[in-house]
Amino acid sequence: MNEINCPNCTKVFKVDEAGFADILKQVRDHQFEEELLKRLLLAEKEKESAVLLAEANLRNSLQENLAEKERQIAELKIRTETELVQREAGRKMEIADVKAKSEREIARLSSEKEKQIADLKAKLEHATIDKQLTVTEAVKQIEKDRDNLANTLKIKETESQLLEKSLKEKFWAELKTKDDIIRMKDDEIALRKDMKLRLSTKMIGETLEQHCEAEFNKLRATAFQRAYFEKDNDSRSGSKGDFIYRENDAEGNEIISIMFEMKNEGDETATKKRNEDFFRELDKDRTEKKCEYAVMVSLLEAENEFYNTGIVDVSHRFSKMYVVRPQFFIPIITLLRNAAMNSMKYKSELAQIRNQNIDITNFEENINAFKEGFARNYDLASRKFKTAIEEIDKTIIHLQKTKDALLSSENNLRLANNKADDLTIKKLTHNNPTMKAKFDALSNDQ
Repeated sequence: MNEINCPNCTKVFKVDEAGFADILKQVRDHQFEEELLKRLLLAEKEKESAVLLAEANLRNSLQENLAEKERQIAELKIRTETELVQREAGRKMEIADVKAKSEREIARLSSEKEKQIADLKAKLEHATIDKQLTVTEAVKQIEKDRDNLANTLKIKETESQLLEKSLKEKFWAELKTKDDIIRMKDDEIALRKDMKLRLSTKMIGETLEQHCEAEFNKLRATAFQRAYFEKDNDSRSGSKGDFIYRENDAEGNEIISIMFEMKNEGDETATKKRNEDFFRELDKDRTEKKCEYAVMVSLLEAENEFYNTGIVDVSHRFSKMYVVRPQFFIPIITLLRNAAMNSMKYKSELAQIRNQNIDITNFEENINAFKEGFARNYDLASRKFKTAIEEIDKTIIHLQKTKDALLSSENNLRLANNKADDLTIKKLTHNNPTMKAKFDALSNDQ
């Protein structure tokens, strides 16, 4: 698409390639006509200018020649009359030739301009014819597009009529289906009422709890040999359910556990209760008694189609909770039991992994206890060893002091011995005449 800005209203509008080419051709044709007229006017002006220039040049030339001739004539007046006549004749011939040449040149230029004008007129006529042909083709194309649009409109109208007819047929079919559904609902309601009547007749003289217990006991010996199904008598927490169902495998692993609540209400009851009024209490009992599932066997809201459809999952309100009618009491047990049996393999593997984790934990605890005891004993031994080393160091220091004292005593004894060895009578009596005399006397007596 191309955008064109109108020079008058400054409005921008878009045209396709065909329209743009058509407008461009019109502009070019218009420009060509204007250019042709300008060229014609310019050629006409050039022709007139050329004629005027030729005449002016001719007049100037003639004037110059005449002036020259007049000068020459004035200078040659002394010449003979014959020469003057001859010369005058020659000049006239030259003038005639010049005029003839000028006229021929003017005629040639005029013919060329007329030929150019004829060519431009022929081109103009050809352009006009092309323009008419283009307009004719455009009109034919527009008429063709108009016919196509008319045909498309007729097809759309036909499709609209067919669609309207189809919708009407679909509406009547849905209406008929709706009537069939209403009739089926009426039949279902009548069936439910009849079933309720038969059920009530069957349970005359017994409660809903007794009915469920009796239904279970019929299959206990065959289908539920390892199952525990007894009334919940533990009300230490302030509330209790009606029945608890538990089942274990041969190894003592629990397969499934269900907390049951039975709710019955006669048609003559003034205040009608709803099933959801008992959900929270049932979930509390399930949690306190550590049951995996919670199931309410209810005859409440007998006209509620939601609870009449069969087994109703209300886990979106409370985890793992179901509401069933009495006829689905055994099916809900078998359904949950079969699902639990399928998951027992994974539970067993999980228990084995848990036991392995417990063994690993005990092993790690034993290792940690050994490490702690060894570290404690090593710390005690290290401190005793350090004390012994310190005592040895102290003993070594004491012995070293004793050694040094003994070495010092030995040195003193050695010095004393040396001094004793060096002691003589001569040294004792030196400078002592009295002692010398006595020793000399003693020596003489002997």
